[in-house]
Formats: sequence, structure tokens, C-alpha cells
Amino acid sequence: MRLFTWTTTAYFYITFCLSLLTTTFASDGATSQEAAQDFFSRHAGPENGSNHTNNWAVLVCSSRYWFNYRHMANALGMYRTVKRLGIPDSNIILMLADDVACNTRNKFPGTVFSNQGRHLDLYGENIEVDYRGYEVTVENFIRVLTGRMDASVPRSKRLLTDDRSNIFVYMTGHGGNEFLKFQDNEEISAFDIADAFEQMWQKKRYNEIFFMVDTCQANTMFSKIYSPNVLATGSSELGENSYSYENDADVGVAVIDTFTHYNLEFMEGINKTSQLTMQDLFNTYSFEKIKSTPGVHSDLFTRPLDRTLITDFFGGVARAELIDENAIVEHTSGPTTDVDEAELARSEDIPLPDILADTKNSATSGRRSSSPGLMKQLRAWCPVAVIGVLATWIVMSR
Repeated sequence: MRLFTWTTTAYFYITFCLSLLTTTFASDGATSQEAAQDFFSRHAGPENGSNHTNNWAVLVCSSRYWFNYRHMANALGMYRTVKRLGIPDSNIILMLADDVACNTRNKFPGTVFSNQGRHLDLYGENIEVDYRGYEVTVENFIRVLTGRMDASVPRSKRLLTDDRSNIFVYMTGHGGNEFLKFQDNEEISAFDIADAFEQMWQKKRYNEIFFMVDTCQANTMFSKIYSPNVLATGSSELGENSYSYENDADVGVAVIDTFTHYNLEFMEGINKTSQLTMQDLFNTYSFEKIKSTPGVHSDLFTRPLDRTLITDFFGGVARAELIDENAIVEHTSGPTTDVDEAELARSEDIPLPDILADTKNSATSGRRSSSPGLMKQLRAWCPVAVIGVLATWIVMSR
């Protein structure tokens, strides 16, 4: 009878400790999750701002040859701006002929300037050109957007975006009604761009896109877009030309286009924490300054322009996305889906080992992310367990 009493006492004590421990785990997890949800509800969402978690930029100069110096300066000016505002080189795809800086006609070798005074060298020593010379083609541009790359293409040449990516797409060159020339050799049409954006949307490769074009009749280039969450602007209407801003007598050619010049001039007043919006940028557009009629296409864009920060597209965000760890574990350890992995690899031109490695890494990271909190709780409850064992031993030894 006495043994039964000691055993019962020990059993109830251990049960009490385990119940208390389970309750603590549950309440701690719920409290952390509620705090995180509250943070994201206050700092994200359609009413307060973008819910993206990463930024990318695709900058394209579709021209080549010395007399198109200004188009290269346009692209490099945008490149400098997005880097200054926080988008790293790893998230920038730069496509340009790159035949100006070291051209024999360049009086200032290894440099590219965008103003008469030549105050700022846009080429500099810290530039990464991803697609150079004859690599700047319509096919490569479409492949970059849609992600249909050959397995041999390095990651630095890929647009590794997801459904939480905001993408700034900038294009400059010679164009016309619903087309843009690529190096006087081929053309990309407004239909090509519209279909590429739709593929990106279907494949969940973007959250929002800001599409900017500086060319003659630029507004026709976004006239066929039909995918959601795309904001677009161009330098001129149908039947209008886009003009250069100024010439440099020493360089001997025009050094920048007007539309791009005024956009960059506005961006110089922007920093990473700026609260200026896209509406503020568009309000600066005028025919008197630009000598053409800039257009803005926001019908497919869901957020109000006066609540869309410029840094949502030109800057690098420092946000995190809340992920349910239980959902990750269930997804990685659950039954296989109906999608054949080998077929998926072939359709995207991505090697099967890469897909399997990504899945394995996701599962590992999901397990690791929960380990620190678990170990902390175990260390906190170890003294309680030791005291319980000692108390049980004392009771049973009497």
C-alpha cells in the first residue's frame, strides 16, 4: 500500500510537470506567432504598402555603336541609381552592347558620362554587365524574364525571382509603334513583352512589376499588357519622338535622353528611407520639360499610386516573410505530389539534381529553424526535471 502511494505520488508529479511543459510550449509559440502576425499586419498589406520581400532590376540597352552613346548612358544611369538605393548586383540583370567605354572614338577611354561637365563617370570600376555585345538579343531577354534558361547558364545571369519579388524593368533604344529594335538586327514587339509578363505571372515569378521605356512612341510598348500588378510608363505617345537632352562637344554625341535625365534627376533626391511615392514621380512629368507626352499605365496595378513608394521598385527591402514551420515540415515529409519532378526539370530547363537539392535544403532549414527555441525551452525545464527526480527518490526511500 505504501509502495502504491509513493508510485502514485511520483506519477502525478511527473504528469503535472509534463502538462505544464506542454502548456508553456504552446503558449510561447502562440505568443510569438501573434506578435509576428501583428508586426506584418501593421507594416505590410495593400493599404499600407507592398508585401514584397525582395527587389530585382532588369536594365536593357538595346542599341549598339558609338552614335547611340546616350542609350548606354541611360541604362548605366539607372544601374547606378538602383545600386545606390540598395539593390545588389546579384539582383540586377544588366544588358548592354558595352562598345562605348573603350571605343576608339572615345576621348575619355574607359568612361561613360551623362552630362556636359562630365562630373560623374557612370562606367567606373564597379560595374557588372551580365549580357554583353551580341548576347543582347530578344531571345535572351525573354528567357531572362520567363526563367527558361539552359542548364549551363550561371546563376548570375538568371532572374531568380518568386511571387514576393518586385521587379523594375527598364528598356531604352530605338523603337516605333509597338516595337523596339535590338542592335539594328531584330525587334521585340509589345505582344512579346505582354506574353512574357503573363508567363511570369502564371509561374509566380513576380509580385509587382514597374515597366519603364524610353524610346520613340514608347507608350505603345505597354499597350498590350494584360497581366495583373503591372505599372508602366513611357517617354512618348504614338506618333511622337523621344529626344536627347544634351550634347557634349568633346565626346561628340548626345550623352543622355530627356525622359531618362529627368527621372534620374528626381531620383537623386531619393534615399533608402524616402517616403516619396510613384505619384510624386509622375507628377513631375510634363510636355514642356520632356518635349514629348509621357504616359502612365496603371489600370492593372492594384495599389493606389500615392501609396506606392518609389523604393518599392528602386530600393532594396529589408523585410522577412512569416512562414508556418509546421506547413514546411508537412510539405517536405508528406506524400509526393502528382507533378513529376523529372518533367518539371525538363520544362524549366533546370537540372533535376538542383530541384532535389533545393527541396532537401528547404527541409533542413525548416528543421534547423525550430531547434534554437526548442533547446532554450529544454534548458529552462531541466532544473524542474532534476528537482522532480530528487523529490520522487526522497519519497520512495522513506
